[in-house]
Amino acid sequence: MRIPTATYRLQFNPDFGFAAAQDIVEYLKTLGVSDIYASPIFKARKGSTHGYDVVDPTQLNPELGGEAAFQPLSETVRYHGLGWLQDIVPNHMAYDGQNPYLMDVMEYGPDSEYFNFFDIEWEGPEELGGRVLAPMLGDFYDRCLERGEIQLSYDETGLSVNYYGLRFPVRVESYGRFLSYQSGRLAQQLDTSDRTFVKISGILYLVKNAVVDLKGREYRDQAQFAKGLLWDVYQESDAVREFIDQNLVIFNGTPDQPRSFDLLDELLSEQFYRLSFWKVGAEELNYRRFFTVNELICLKIDNEEVFEQTHKLIDQMVKTGQFSGVRIDHIDGLYDPTRYLERLRHRLGDTYIVIEKILEAEETLPDDWPIQGTSGYDSLIQLNGVFCQQDNQDAFTRIYQQLTGETTPYAELVSEKKRLIADTNLVGDINNLARFLKRVCQQYRYGRDLTLYGLRTAIEEVLIAFPIYCTYVNQEKISERDMAYVQEAIEAARKRIPQLINELNLIERFLSLNFEGTLPEEEKAQWLHFVMRLQQFTGPLMAKGLEDTLFYGYNRFISLNEVGGTPGQFGLSLRQFHQRQQQRQQQWPHAMNASSTHDTKRSEDVRARLNVLSELPGEWEAAVNTWRSLNGSHKTVVHDQVVPDANDEYFLYQTLVGAFPFNDGELPSFSDRIADYVVKAVREAKVHTAWLRPDADYEDGYVAFTRAILTPGDKNNFLPTFRKFQQRIADYGIYNSLSQVALKLALPGVPDIYQGQELWDFSLVDPDNRRPVDYNLRRHWLNELQQWAAGDRPALLKNLLEYRQDGRIKLWVTHRGLAARQAHPELFAQGDYQPLFARGDAEEHIVAFARQWGNQWIVAIAPRFLTSRIEPDECPIGKVWGDTTLALPSGVQQWKNWITDETVTATDDATLSDLLATFPVAILIGEAANKPTPEVAPTES
Repeated sequence: MRIPTATYRLQFNPDFGFAAAQDIVEYLKTLGVSDIYASPIFKARKGSTHGYDVVDPTQLNPELGGEAAFQPLSETVRYHGLGWLQDIVPNHMAYDGQNPYLMDVMEYGPDSEYFNFFDIEWEGPEELGGRVLAPMLGDFYDRCLERGEIQLSYDETGLSVNYYGLRFPVRVESYGRFLSYQSGRLAQQLDTSDRTFVKISGILYLVKNAVVDLKGREYRDQAQFAKGLLWDVYQESDAVREFIDQNLVIFNGTPDQPRSFDLLDELLSEQFYRLSFWKVGAEELNYRRFFTVNELICLKIDNEEVFEQTHKLIDQMVKTGQFSGVRIDHIDGLYDPTRYLERLRHRLGDTYIVIEKILEAEETLPDDWPIQGTSGYDSLIQLNGVFCQQDNQDAFTRIYQQLTGETTPYAELVSEKKRLIADTNLVGDINNLARFLKRVCQQYRYGRDLTLYGLRTAIEEVLIAFPIYCTYVNQEKISERDMAYVQEAIEAARKRIPQLINELNLIERFLSLNFEGTLPEEEKAQWLHFVMRLQQFTGPLMAKGLEDTLFYGYNRFISLNEVGGTPGQFGLSLRQFHQRQQQRQQQWPHAMNASSTHDTKRSEDVRARLNVLSELPGEWEAAVNTWRSLNGSHKTVVHDQVVPDANDEYFLYQTLVGAFPFNDGELPSFSDRIADYVVKAVREAKVHTAWLRPDADYEDGYVAFTRAILTPGDKNNFLPTFRKFQQRIADYGIYNSLSQVALKLALPGVPDIYQGQELWDFSLVDPDNRRPVDYNLRRHWLNELQQWAAGDRPALLKNLLEYRQDGRIKLWVTHRGLAARQAHPELFAQGDYQPLFARGDAEEHIVAFARQWGNQWIVAIAPRFLTSRIEPDECPIGKVWGDTTLALPSGVQQWKNWITDETVTATDDATLSDLLATFPVAILIGEAANKPTPEVAPTES
């Protein structure tokens, strides 16, 4: 297995395709990464900016350059000795007319060869009448129809229903309705003996009679034959062409004449899909979505044929060496993640596999999964948390409560926001679960008197109470791990709704697979299906309730409001941090270590700045109160509500401190970015406005406030006051960022660099973090740094510290840390983890650890909590560390600092003033003379 030394995440899109990536391969090699980590590159919906809306997993995305551009890229990657870690999407595809598999289902229904391809419950709800919901309309169905927005068209592919950019096929039986309408007009123009008339008559017979009794391939073949004949006649005969074109005009109706749309309405009612207002998708749903996104329809990936179809190109590219690893998107959405991973491992063999998985604070991965670990959200939270000063938790709680009046405990807010999502976005999904459970439990005496309402209420309560994203019960077993989480959820639900104890007891019996007596296998399968289906919705509820709602509304300290985080826990202690790294090394030594991803709410550098605030509660409180006073005149009153409210205003000030650019010349574009961001943030918070019910007045007022306080001018007293405070925080934030980089590059696991973040990057949530990256600048600076270092490294280091705001200092630390990993791959891949603790008055200000592999050692040293250690313009080097010492591992006579190229002579108690004499962070590597390197590496866990 090829284990990456370090990965570099690239976000492909039509403006950054395969050719653009090929241009930077040599730069990435020089930077020191070993593997490109690619966003999805399979054919996606046209114009996709992220690639997760796949329409055909058997093709490379033509908008990225397709096969023709990927081959030279792949050859260049391999020429430079790099690997390729590919993000794959087994859970869902785009619900779109460009999806040929879905359109086949839409056209042929149960006769489609892909009928079981998608996770559609054709049997319910009853109001859908056996059709799949298509909640894609921007308004109520009747309004869209009668405004003429839904139109019928005809071309070589046949009749289709169009709604703006959406296009759906028409089932062949409906051709009879269309062609029969006023067919006398056509008969008057054609003689009954005319070949064209005979063909039209034959087509009508086919679509009205011949296809009715056919099934499967025969049905599809005859339907295609009839459609082909019609297109031939349409091209050959002016009379037929005029007839069809006139019918299209008639069927498409006339706006403001509702009855004129009856024909199209009747035709639409015959299809295998039901067009509806997009909001209907929250309540009347019979397909599983990705979270709550109507435009992403989930697959039945547990179906072996679906697995084979969607993975054949992936398998081929692994076998040809074009992919050296895969990252699995949204593992918790799959029906049986364990079985999927086992099947994938069997297909891909000895290939590096990591999964996107959110782990709660004390949660661990199932240890029998055949993977190398997660894609790094857990390490991100740990790495961020150790820079948050826990001692000031109570102060920040008090500040938040006084400013906003928000006193609800965090745990209650979690339940409240999950309930909000359950009662709005996931209503249809929970209804479907309840209907299925009601049908199953009717077979048993103890279940017959349980009502649909009671079961639905109990299911919702259990889902809300689930403490983690997902359990993994399957046909094999229910593990002790999963049983504990099930019981925790049931007990919490019992306290909440004791009046539904019987319903909860039944659900507990099902979730525990506590079969009574000797149930028939068919009934056991029904129980298991309920459990495995329910497991597919605990994750979406957690993600939407926390990540996409609570994390935008609970603003005590937004650095902690990150994917996989628990903002109710104020950071991580040094001992907790070390303990987590030891566990990682023992259990998942090759998991990924992230600090920013395409999903993070804020970049690593934004969070590094915000964490400085955790050290300064008093100064922060005073600053915020000053700013509120200065900006009061920019607020407005909408519907008796001050805009923005205190919570949103506090959120904005934290955001500005974290994301404000170093260069004032960027202020105009920054103001635009923040204006877009606050609208997204306040909709996600779902307090004053939301995606389901936007309040334009509140949003406009918030944007106006944001733009007003960010517009320079004689009357803007806020901006200079804010800038003075923010510049100080930003300077301390630089050192937090450098520490974060140094630690990430040395910790157990595979470090990942998100595109562009080898320089300062103060991006916010997508799409802000997908802005173009200036690789010409990075390439130029890296070459310059290498040349300068070769000639006069002390002068280079001094220059980097002096001009630290330009970002080259981060590029240098990244490059040198990666160089150390490349030079000592076994040490970083296999080395154990040993916490180191400084001694002296600065001992709480240092994070340090050692790692050993045979006679090789690495020591990483990184400062934190510097506001009480150095003045704003002072560097954390040399004498500022006083007499604080750090005991380096014994047996190593000399250490090389890979960042400064200095040699450090070992002592029992080295002083930090010597170890950090010229640079704020250190990566030391040394070799002991008395312990040989083992010949065989230990097996991977």
